[in-house]
Amino acid sequence: MTPEDIAAGRARWQARYDAAGKRDADFTTLSGDEVAPVYGPKPGDTYAGFENIGWPGEFPFTRGLYATGFRGRPWTIRQFAGFGNAQQTNERYKMILAEGGGGLSVAFDMPTLMGRDSDDPRSLGEVGHCGVAVDSAVDMDVLFSDIPLGDVTTSMTISGPAVPVFCMYLVAAERQGVDLGQLNGTLQTDIFKEYIAQKEWLFPPEPHLRLIGDLMEYCAENIPAYKPISVSGYHIREAGSTAAQELAFTLADGFAYVELGLSRGMDVDAFAPGLSFFFDAHIDFFEEIAKFRAARRIWARWLRDVYGAKTDKAQWLRFHTQTAGVSLTAQQPDNNIVRTTVEALAAVLGGTNSLHTNALDEVLALPSEKAAQIAIRTQQVIAEETGVANVADPLGGSWYVEQLTDEIERQAEQVFTTIKDLGGLDNGDGSMTAGILRGIEDGWFMGEIAEAAFQYQTALEKGDKKVVGVNAYDGGVDAPLEILRVSHEVEREQVRELSGRRAGRDEAAVRAGLDRLVEAARGSENTIVPMLDAIRAEATLGEVCGALRDLWGNYIEPPRF
Repeated sequence: MTPEDIAAGRARWQARYDAAGKRDADFTTLSGDEVAPVYGPKPGDTYAGFENIGWPGEFPFTRGLYATGFRGRPWTIRQFAGFGNAQQTNERYKMILAEGGGGLSVAFDMPTLMGRDSDDPRSLGEVGHCGVAVDSAVDMDVLFSDIPLGDVTTSMTISGPAVPVFCMYLVAAERQGVDLGQLNGTLQTDIFKEYIAQKEWLFPPEPHLRLIGDLMEYCAENIPAYKPISVSGYHIREAGSTAAQELAFTLADGFAYVELGLSRGMDVDAFAPGLSFFFDAHIDFFEEIAKFRAARRIWARWLRDVYGAKTDKAQWLRFHTQTAGVSLTAQQPDNNIVRTTVEALAAVLGGTNSLHTNALDEVLALPSEKAAQIAIRTQQVIAEETGVANVADPLGGSWYVEQLTDEIERQAEQVFTTIKDLGGLDNGDGSMTAGILRGIEDGWFMGEIAEAAFQYQTALEKGDKKVVGVNAYDGGVDAPLEILRVSHEVEREQVRELSGRRAGRDEAAVRAGLDRLVEAARGSENTIVPMLDAIRAEATLGEVCGALRDLWGNYIEPPRF
């Protein structure tokens, strides 16, 4: 790129920066020296390939979505939490908000994640243990009691039964008197990653995509600020993938959801801003930063050049990050604070839009209140004391970071070609959706992740990869760690409460609502409105999911050896 091109780019950036709002903050070093909002090539310099790096807020958004970086607004501190029953989790949410959390993120228990009620025999022993139990809209009422849903953004980490759970959330907001059109937040909904990594699905892929398409249409028409899909790479990485695989599989899933929207006749510039992403921040500091920068660049280019998006917002890749749960160790658990800090810093330097920091005890149990507070304080120290939020993309132009960014992008593009080739085997169109469905059916994704996980584990056992306290510096005695324990009385209480709700509701209204939902699902009508009606009548999660299971059947994963 010529000096004239670089100067013109800086002028464009300056105009956007001057027009944007900035935080009222001290943008100086600890010693009091002024810090510029962005750094780039010096006037008169020639920089080959600078068009792929560019300036913050400018296509291809390698350096961030906003000209101001975090000078405009910091990332959202969004702590993932949920345990026991709705009342217990509500108390934890109030603590998180009081301690400076900027948004809520709901963790659901295993029965809820699988679309089962708490009194289902298959739920025995699991109620409230890995998240909060939600059986009906009443649980959502309690979960957000005294938390005005119109004023707080909420993320919900659930995919298989995401649509009925979201409908319960909408009913709870209605009961608070909130205008649903003003709601803001994110629903995970990403069913592809369930087949690829996490394994929490309800139906075969096509019915799940039907529900997701219905949700996309409903939100675009009625709740424009809400993001109905958070395409999740986190679980892919936690299952053992490499950074490049996490990036490629996740973006490929995102492209498939774009294709789903287009197949519904939706305008990509209208619905693409409702797609967001969820990535893992692992322990390799620079690789993670490069991954995030490459993700923005790839997404912007594909949305513009392949899917025809014309607006910046439709080309933006917005993402939430969670530090790597799989990097935490039961041995010497205090070391997990250091790991989480390094991973959080990588997410911030990579330009995350929101962030959850894992607690030191999450390898053993759900976070204790003290551990959750330390996790929040970790983000606050990074935001308030380190100075990293003073400059947009402070590592941009680093030879190492730029080379890593280019290399991860190259590897991702190779994966996209492979997936599209898989899709072309049967139908000849080579679409990303067809490739993902074929890859799921053939077990290709599982095989790729399993091989990457095997390679890492082998290196760990040989000592080529070091983990402090596990295969290096493992001497000493760990002090006993107080962990959160969920009483089995929670399950008994939840089942009693559910039984009382069933006894007190209008059974005819529930049955009529479920029948109407099945009728819509059997045809081509959007299922969201009848699902909302069934849930307003207090149909339970298990009843809604069960009715749809009866219609669409279960999915059995093909064996892969």
